[in-house]
Amino acid sequence: MPSENYTLTDLFKMMHTRGASDLHIKSDTRPAMRVKGEIVKLKLKEISQSRLMKMLSDVITEREMKIFEEAGNLDTAVGLPRIGRFRLNVFRQRGTVTLVGRRISYFIPDLETLNLPSSLMKITDFVNGMVLVTGPTGSGKSSTLAALVNHINKTRKCHILCIEDPIEFLYKDEIAIVNQREIGLDVKSSADALKYAMREDPDVMLVGEMRDKDTVEFALNGSETGHLIFGTLHSSNATQTIQRILSFFPQERHQEIRKGLSSQLKAVVSQLLLPSCKEGVPMVPACEILFNNPTVSRLISESEDQKISRAMRAGKAEGMQDFDQALAALHREEFITEETALEHSENPQGLSMRLKGIVSDDGGGLIT
Repeated sequence: MPSENYTLTDLFKMMHTRGASDLHIKSDTRPAMRVKGEIVKLKLKEISQSRLMKMLSDVITEREMKIFEEAGNLDTAVGLPRIGRFRLNVFRQRGTVTLVGRRISYFIPDLETLNLPSSLMKITDFVNGMVLVTGPTGSGKSSTLAALVNHINKTRKCHILCIEDPIEFLYKDEIAIVNQREIGLDVKSSADALKYAMREDPDVMLVGEMRDKDTVEFALNGSETGHLIFGTLHSSNATQTIQRILSFFPQERHQEIRKGLSSQLKAVVSQLLLPSCKEGVPMVPACEILFNNPTVSRLISESEDQKISRAMRAGKAEGMQDFDQALAALHREEFITEETALEHSENPQGLSMRLKGIVSDDGGGLIT
């Protein structure tokens, strides 16, 4: 436990020791950490706003402090040798300063270390198209993308261009060349980064969050011209992902966008992080996996999104799965309890039957 005069560095070290994923500090309250998915308040002295600002100034630059003072928000990242990197979001609430820190390992994990399904390795063989990793904040999207990108880094002679806000994982050139551009530091805005990206001879691109129609159109156009584009989206499953993308565009363009997605969207990985019951594994990802095939392409093109879940279940041999199949597999492999599986299921009754070995329909019939 740090002394009463603890610093942010002391709290970061404590996160590392306790295996905490997030740090929460509000002015005039005790700091708290998220451990195995739950918020735990620390038995430390409350932090005044003036002290929090001093603690913050010790780890960020003057330029970053000026950005926060002018905008009321700041996204940045700091690193500690042998401890890790920490993504920081600083913001104001009710007129006071609040900080949330996310712990990011210095070591880029691989798919096996993250306990991700082996079928995701197929993604690293794609030479073009769009791959989306979706889920809520804190679901492990960044780690999954880092594992995929770094595998390509180790196995393919290519140029990987990452546009990040902020940079989280630091890649070291392996067989590939990797360039990472941080918004606000290396380039003024996301729009400028995308504008110049194709002039930088990329083969693989990580464009971050699909937050507007410009980013989506860039990814679709880039995919069509032979690039592999990775991005994230705040959606809970593959069907919602399609709808979320369409929501960026007026109704009269939906069929055009569907046509682009039907040919260029190669995979959607939607994930949640769940508390694990296996020793040494605090959290484990549950992944819904959609790969594009002729059936999926047709469903997207013909606006039959409601049939995508069945197509995933029918595509088990191709490495696809829906969330209930993922939950059942995690329970079978003793990563999660039955209670956790049922709590996060979209169809608890059906999953309960599946866990008992009763599977009436695995979705393997024809999709018409």
